[in-house]
Amino acid sequence: MSEYNFNQIEKKWQRYWEENQTFKPSATSDKPKYYALDMFPYPSGAGLHVGHPLGYIASDIVSRYKRLKGFNVLHPMGFDSFGLPAEQYAIQTGQHPAITTEQNIARYIEQLKNIGFSFDWEREIRTSDPSYYKWTQWIFMQLFNSYYNYTSDKAESIEKLVAEFETNGNANVNAACDDDTPAFSAEEWKNMDEQQQAETLLKYRLTYVAEAVVNWCPALGTVLANDEVVGGVSERGGYPVERKKMRQWMMRITAYAERLLQGLEEIDWPEPVKEMQRNWIGKSVGAELDFAIEGDGHIKVFTTRIDTIFGATFVVLAPEHELVEQITTPEQLEQVEAYVQVAKNRSERERMTDVKTVSGVFTGAYAINPISEERVPIWIADYVLAGYGTGAVMAVPGHDSRDYTFAKHFNLPIREVVAGGNLEEEAYAAKEGKIINSGFLNGLEVKDAIKAGIAKAEELGVGKGRVQYRMRDAVFSRQRYWGEPVPVYFKDGIPHLLKQEDLPLELPKIDAYLPTETGEPPLGRAVDWKYENQYEYELSTMPGWAGSSWYWYRYMDPQNDNAFAEKDKIEYWRNVDLYIGGSEHATGHLLYSRFWNKFMFDLELVVEHEPFKKLINQGMIQGRSNFVYRVNGTNKYVSFGLKDQYETTQLHVDVNIVENDVLDLEAFKKWRPENADAEFILEDGKYNVGVEIEKMSKSKYNVVNPDDIVDRQGADTLRMYEMFLGPLEQFKPWNTNGMDGVHKFLRKFWRLFHDNDGNFAVSDDAPTAAELKSLHKTIKKVEEDVERFSFNTSVSTFMICVNELTQLKTNKRAILEPLTVILSPYAPHIAEELWEKLGHSGSISYAAFPEWKEEYLVENSFEYPVSINGKTRSKMTFALDAPKDEMEKAVLADEQVQKFMDGKSAKKIIIVPNKIINVVV
Repeated sequence: MSEYNFNQIEKKWQRYWEENQTFKPSATSDKPKYYALDMFPYPSGAGLHVGHPLGYIASDIVSRYKRLKGFNVLHPMGFDSFGLPAEQYAIQTGQHPAITTEQNIARYIEQLKNIGFSFDWEREIRTSDPSYYKWTQWIFMQLFNSYYNYTSDKAESIEKLVAEFETNGNANVNAACDDDTPAFSAEEWKNMDEQQQAETLLKYRLTYVAEAVVNWCPALGTVLANDEVVGGVSERGGYPVERKKMRQWMMRITAYAERLLQGLEEIDWPEPVKEMQRNWIGKSVGAELDFAIEGDGHIKVFTTRIDTIFGATFVVLAPEHELVEQITTPEQLEQVEAYVQVAKNRSERERMTDVKTVSGVFTGAYAINPISEERVPIWIADYVLAGYGTGAVMAVPGHDSRDYTFAKHFNLPIREVVAGGNLEEEAYAAKEGKIINSGFLNGLEVKDAIKAGIAKAEELGVGKGRVQYRMRDAVFSRQRYWGEPVPVYFKDGIPHLLKQEDLPLELPKIDAYLPTETGEPPLGRAVDWKYENQYEYELSTMPGWAGSSWYWYRYMDPQNDNAFAEKDKIEYWRNVDLYIGGSEHATGHLLYSRFWNKFMFDLELVVEHEPFKKLINQGMIQGRSNFVYRVNGTNKYVSFGLKDQYETTQLHVDVNIVENDVLDLEAFKKWRPENADAEFILEDGKYNVGVEIEKMSKSKYNVVNPDDIVDRQGADTLRMYEMFLGPLEQFKPWNTNGMDGVHKFLRKFWRLFHDNDGNFAVSDDAPTAAELKSLHKTIKKVEEDVERFSFNTSVSTFMICVNELTQLKTNKRAILEPLTVILSPYAPHIAEELWEKLGHSGSISYAAFPEWKEEYLVENSFEYPVSINGKTRSKMTFALDAPKDEMEKAVLADEQVQKFMDGKSAKKIIIVPNKIINVVV
């Protein structure tokens, strides 16, 4: 094969890799291990566009590089295959979600294999496969059978807790539990019936059933996570979402709040992601205070700034707060109910980020400041969240921007407290000229004032010091069909676990994928679906994040029927060395995965605290949208440069019928029926389109299918071009036209191995110093680049090297063989083909990455520009230590120099070392 026939070469080596299981790692090995993982995709019906493989290509380069470096590499791929899109399609068509999911996965696998990834496909997993979700259900059961012991700072068996209750009650128990957990003695515990004991244990279990305020989407018939709600509507479909109290399964992630916070210091993750998690966890150190309500009851308020309590001029409750209904006066009832109805339809994310809207309503009730004993009004406002702290705040408008804005809007008192420290940055009331003394706190520095305030509250019995976290327990129920069934049945209203031998609890067949007529989740449609033919199963399914919260362990041992993974395999692979995926998962998947990992570590099921050592968030490849301009009221389209001469409407056009920003007119006419009789106003005989960089999406017609690129220019071209676009973490625009340069580079690389007639012609001659220098500086740079994940600069380095070797007319094995090895992680197909042509029988994947040598990088000569009377006429290379008189003789003997001296004698030869030679005649 003399021509670089990339289609044949790529198919050949993809078959070879599959048939020989080239990328199957050893189960255990004396080699160091390396585990490279991509966030596994949800298989949508649209398949992959060219933006999706960006992170996969990067992880594949690292995986192939590590194999060359002698590592035993685990590089798997699977599918996060439960999800709402397949269910919505099932609702619309009646087709079972498993069918569309299977079709979509087959399409993804075909596309991924076409790009030549070094995945071990024998390890492929799917979260919707019963053999996989059996173990998701099993982990749920371990969580149900565990509680969090703050004294030992880890999860422990619920049986240990029961033993403590039987001996001492809960007086000495220091555990994560519900706020309303009552105190009881051992005698009282023993006197509880089975149902009462079960209900008490639910207050401690790490997964439990409780009433929770959730995002309910009536149109989708399910609860949505906070990150699935945007602007008060569902992210998928744009349906209205309301806040509603429902009985839900919960995960007690709050028990792990401090460990999740501290663990961030141990891992090599992007700082913005770590900061998002810190903010989501939201640790606050402060005080919990009791504000007595006039008449009866009290409001618990959490504050980090008890030193400002003398400036508290009102109390604000979240609209969902349980006390709102009790304390609202008859006069205010209508306003309050109307406000609550509006507020519950706004998502928490929207309420947290909206700093411009000021809304609220007075309840008519008053509370008593526990320190100053001042009477203050009680309002409700949606900037206070039910799930954060106690769902109530003491408002100090003199020192808080949102309190200040609220007070100004409703004409409430504003006072600045003169406590210690410099409060200028947070002081709003100084503008009002209303400054008050802070009593016994006056004159103290802020830290000391806070300590004194907590001490005073505890002395008076109206409060105590407390650490608070913004993060709440995670809702673990979804009223959907296409998800993991919860391995629970109900007896007398109390949840019980299935026996382990009854796992997996598989999804039953149902006649439709909608909620029942009585409002039950879709699983309520299952006929005769009961445990042991008598007990009702849980009808909600697990959320999308369940299966993705432990999947990296299943890759270690994917066919195991007896455990989620064997302990020896877990001990060998330990955790993920490199994890690549999107930053949008910062407070979802990445947080829940760390939670489940720490829980499994507590139970000694795994050996590492943290699942992912290093995380890289790849940037987005943006679409290059093209536009045509239709003259209003006609079917005429005017070229971009002439559009300002007409009244036009700008319309997206399919980028696949545009080349170098010129529209294919015949293809445009065939693209849509209404274009069949289109007319065109051209520039110089061409229709030039408009261009804009936008997100790649079908609606903008700017999606580029990687299959088309692979067919036209090859997978190696696609791989190298995606890396060449720019730094991995940055957003960058796609431009198909730019691929030509990379494709020409690969052809140029191929030609180094062939003579002018296209015959393979590699010499065993010894390389020159210039050739060795070019090779070894490339080895050094590529090694450094891969180690720091700077792939775009490697591609540039390869191009420079091949240009240098082409100029040197290099065809020597000693140069081309190591160059092929270092190029192979980037362009594996062409590298495999040339490796075989070089006489090797095995895959290049397990060759040794060559070592660069300093001796070949040392500069021992210099190419001087030679000038005659100041004009450069020639170039000559001399050793750095060449004697001056020998250099002068060589210059005067040079034919080119003699030609421009025109027979004259040299008056003087000026040699500036390592710069220039000038002959004066």
